[in-house]
Amino acid sequence: MRSIGTTALTVFPIALGANVFGWTADKKTSFEVLDAYVEGGGNFIDTADSYPYWATGESTSETIIGEWMAKRGNRDSIVLGTKVGMLEGFKGLAPANIRAAVESSLRRLRTDRIDLYWAHIDDRDTPLAETLAAFDALVREGKIRYIGASNYEADRLAAALKISDDEGLARYVALQQQYNLVERGYEGALREVTAREGLSSTPWSSLARGFLTGKYAPGVTVDSPRAGGAAGYLETERGPRTIEALTKVAAERGVEPASVALAWLGAQPTVAAPIASARDVAQLQPLLAAAGLKLGAEELRLLDEASRP
Repeated sequence: MRSIGTTALTVFPIALGANVFGWTADKKTSFEVLDAYVEGGGNFIDTADSYPYWATGESTSETIIGEWMAKRGNRDSIVLGTKVGMLEGFKGLAPANIRAAVESSLRRLRTDRIDLYWAHIDDRDTPLAETLAAFDALVREGKIRYIGASNYEADRLAAALKISDDEGLARYVALQQQYNLVERGYEGALREVTAREGLSSTPWSSLARGFLTGKYAPGVTVDSPRAGGAAGYLETERGPRTIEALTKVAAERGVEPASVALAWLGAQPTVAAPIASARDVAQLQPLLAAAGLKLGAEELRLLDEASRP
């Protein structure tokens, strides 16, 4: 288990991404994935009020998770994260919007508090101080325990943290950003701020839309709504090079390439728990295996060099 920053949140090394619930995984299958994740030792679930609105026109993911927790009676053993700012009708981080959105999320999730409430995307039209004050009020009321920043740039994250410190407001404790073996833009100013300020990272797109599972190859058709984006990595010079290194390490370890990709990510500075989703229990197994996989220095070096831009 790992800690999120300096908080009291202790989480499984792999967060279960719930963006597929109600989209490519129906309620029954979502329950099966959630059950298997918990049975495998998992406790960290990541969703958003906008998941998967783009496909269903509803906040189906939160609703399914809420029903599952109610039926299992396990809310107290789950570290639950959801987000605000991107749902149609609730866009942005203005105080009134945050207040309305959190109440809606709490109803769908059938809970009285959210463990980690994320600003889903930076809102440059709302002063940072107003957003942070709104979050602070919810923390004081006990409706949320901690806050995180998703998709913030380094300068904005640093500015937000300074405002929190100067004004005594709730402080972001974690960052959620794109990061994986073929998307390494985090390794710069953003990671420096995260490390310096004592935040933890929970990267999204940890498997690069499924590309790092190793199932994509020239001429191979993959049944996935993300196949087009994932296959694009084959057109880069380092995409195939990275898959070759992943496959080599995976074969030597007797695990799936996805497990190796997640283990590499989990070994990087500031990373507490990569986020990965599974649309069925079979897809979940490599995610669970990654939690117990510790790569050696030579394996990490091989993967690092193969995937460098």
